[in-house]
Amino acid sequence: MDLTVVAYVIYLLVSLALTVWVAWTLSRAGRVFLADVLHGNEKLAEAVNHLLVVGFYLVNLGFVALYLKGGDSVGSARELFEALSVKVGVVLLVLGGMHLANVYVLNRIRRRGIMERDQIPPVPPAGWTGTPSPWSAPTPPPAGA
Repeated sequence: MDLTVVAYVIYLLVSLALTVWVAWTLSRAGRVFLADVLHGNEKLAEAVNHLLVVGFYLVNLGFVALYLKGGDSVGSARELFEALSVKVGVVLLVLGGMHLANVYVLNRIRRRGIMERDQIPPVPPAGWTGTPSPWSAPTPPPAGA
């Protein structure tokens, strides 16, 4: 069998296994973070988590499939390892980049929610009646006086 085909098979197996493992790990660990971002709405957090996992699979598996074609044929065991290291390394960098992008966007959403919650006072100010206080600016005299 041609070593190029062996490289393709190993690349696909390693890339698929890494993609599934990373998606499972991020999904499991990200539930708490999503619940916080979505203000404790567990049902919505679970739905968003599932959508993120599906999108993660689609993008990563699509990239793995597109990146399968190598430029050179593999003629020796050394070339096989070199080709695999480049391909798997790029897949890992793409997985990490997607993870960082997701965390960045979700953290921005979380920060915005925290800022909105902090700007709304919990109760109206006490003693506010609309009448001038001793510290108010004096009212101007009537126009005809």
